Amino acid sequence: MKKTLAVLALLLTFSVVSVAQKFGYVDSKYILSHVPEYQEAQKQINSLSNQWQKEIEAKYETIEKLEKAFQAEKILLTEDMRKKREEEIEEKRKEAKELQKTKFGVDGELFQKREELIKPIQDAIYNAIQEVASQSALMVVFDKANHSNILYSNPKHDISDKVLKKMGLKPGEVLEEESEEEGNGGEEKPGTDGKSGGAGGKSGGDRVPAKGEKTAPKGGGK
Repeated sequence: MKKTLAVLALLLTFSVVSVAQKFGYVDSKYILSHVPEYQEAQKQINSLSNQWQKEIEAKYETIEKLEKAFQAEKILLTEDMRKKREEEIEEKRKEAKELQKTKFGVDGELFQKREELIKPIQDAIYNAIQEVASQSALMVVFDKANHSNILYSNPKHDISDKVLKKMGLKPGEVLEEESEEEGNGGEEKPGTDGKSGGAGGKSGGDRVPAKGEKTAPKGGGK
């Protein structure tokens, strides 16, 4: 009976160890920080974002000047002249909002540019993770970055460096990230008159997505 229990306990231990070895994790931010193409893509996205934001701000500044001039001259204008000036200001405000939506809105040019530049990198990382997971017989790979629910992770299960090597990159050489902000879109430009604006929010932190998801990528104990 004791021998039977001992054998069962041993089998249970092997089973637990076997299951534990079928799980691994990556740190998507750590991986992305090693990819030169990602850093270059971020620079391009930030540059476009800043350029478009300046264009939008210039339009709102023009509108603000027109409004101030209108208020100062309003008492001297005829009803038709006032109506014409109000329509002119409203038209320019619509143009500014439309430009903002085109550049920073959902499926806008900034989103499309990010998809164009970032998605191939994400796909490459996902494929590398898939290969490493297959070679290591891992059933599931978690992403430690971006609000992960992993409360503790043993560094020996971190396969981030293996993924980097699979991509032909050298672990440990973290590239400097851009600190510039990029646009995330809004409907209005912030200002004293209640308008709000286009760009804000950092562009970093893209993660390598699960298969079929749009966007996962520091690892501990490398």
